[in-house]
Amino acid sequence: MPALGRRVALVISLAATILVADWAAGSEHRELDADRDAFTPTTHTVERGRALTETAYTYIDNRSGPATHSLPELLVRAGLSDRFELRFGVNYEAGSSGNVVTPIETGEGLREGVFSTEASLMYGCKALVTEQEGWLPRSVAIIEAFTPTAGEVWGTEPAATYAWGWELTEGHRFDAAIRYVYADSEEGTFDKWMPSVVLRWPLTERFEVHGEWFGTWTRGRDNETVRPFVGPAGHYVIMPGLEAGLRVGWGLTRDAANFYSDVGFAWLY
Repeated sequence: MPALGRRVALVISLAATILVADWAAGSEHRELDADRDAFTPTTHTVERGRALTETAYTYIDNRSGPATHSLPELLVRAGLSDRFELRFGVNYEAGSSGNVVTPIETGEGLREGVFSTEASLMYGCKALVTEQEGWLPRSVAIIEAFTPTAGEVWGTEPAATYAWGWELTEGHRFDAAIRYVYADSEEGTFDKWMPSVVLRWPLTERFEVHGEWFGTWTRGRDNETVRPFVGPAGHYVIMPGLEAGLRVGWGLTRDAANFYSDVGFAWLY
């Protein structure tokens, strides 16, 4: 069986195992609204006086050049009020290309087709803008900056994200987001736009699955890139305050990576 086929079979087997175990357990556990759950951030902020720590490992199978490894994708979210949180993160990437498949990545510091490394700090805040009321969606705004600390070091990249969504029937949710990054590279600064949509639906009280589309479009580079992805994901609430998640996806253009997989955890305390 080809390597990609083995990965898909592993994902399906893992999902089936989790689902069977959950049906056997049958107890209610609240999900944590982790941002690492999808490329599209959740439309919830962390409760006042609590903190949510998220971490993950991502493997990106690039079409040319070495594969990219991204870890620990550490994101700490601290609730200062019921509508506002502070955010701090660190990450290290090794590989090639500039594919961005998680919110904690920067991506452009990795050279196309050539092995390179990059470490970065992320810091910012997230605020609740609107609550859902009829057709008015629940929405949040995120302001962040990414500062490289090692590797092919360029400048600090500011980023702004607006995410919105609706709670549907039977726990289903539809969320969308648009992210803008004023990116920096060896060619100079350029614009990077990242739209995304995700549909989330619960299968049991602990197990939720998602289907997501997202992508990256550049403007202002010598060679513009278009990198859309599509794929499934899911998370499982292991115990109150602890959640595990898995994401996989496939690139839809020659600019995008062949495949990515992401496994991580979230801990609320």
